[in-house]
Amino acid sequence: MKSDAYKINNAVEKIKIGKSTSFLDGRELKLVTAKLKKGEYNVYYPYKDSEKVMLYIGKVPDVKLFKINTVEKIRHQDILGSLFALNIDSSCFGDIVLYNEDYYVFITQGMALYIKDNLNQIGKSKVILEEVSLNTLHNYERTYEENEIIISSLRIDNVVSAIINSSRSKVVDKIKTKEVIVNYEVMNKNSYVLKENDIFSIRKYGKYKFVGIIKSTKKNNYIVKYLKYL
Repeated sequence: MKSDAYKINNAVEKIKIGKSTSFLDGRELKLVTAKLKKGEYNVYYPYKDSEKVMLYIGKVPDVKLFKINTVEKIRHQDILGSLFALNIDSSCFGDIVLYNEDYYVFITQGMALYIKDNLNQIGKSKVILEEVSLNTLHNYERTYEENEIIISSLRIDNVVSAIINSSRSKVVDKIKTKEVIVNYEVMNKNSYVLKENDIFSIRKYGKYKFVGIIKSTKKNNYIVKYLKYL
């Protein structure tokens, strides 16, 4: 996998010479655009509210959209794991989208044929990738499951503990083993205080967005809302 510094510098260099970048997540986007001037680039969103985007100048990037056909049930995390098992970088593919009970994945033009030919199994399920029009997801809007919990503090270990119904000590262990990601970075501090719109994921449990405090209770706890990605 490419080093973080290499990916950021490479993306900046591509814009400088008039080429489009590969896919960037939210954290990478901030790092790249911090090195560029306003008006020096355009942002390409494969669909409304897409998390992974591309920067470009002039011509819109050529992106392919594949529908993952399978007769068995598959999960987002299994698709992600199978993509990484192909020994490709995360910049080669965009969001993985569930729409009308089918999964779709955006892929850069340069890696489309390789991934189509080699991604033939996800978990224990045989799959076939079918290229479809980008307009297939024209009406797609990201959906979430809304949840509320009562917590004593906004620390990441406390929030994760309440979400997965586990002890804080076990959550701290998860943080130590790099199983918790916040804003696309591995979390290494269990004392981190979540802020509104922070995006975090918990290995084997899913991806979430922290909405914020709804109100305080009489016992000085907080009722907070979070969204689980579906």
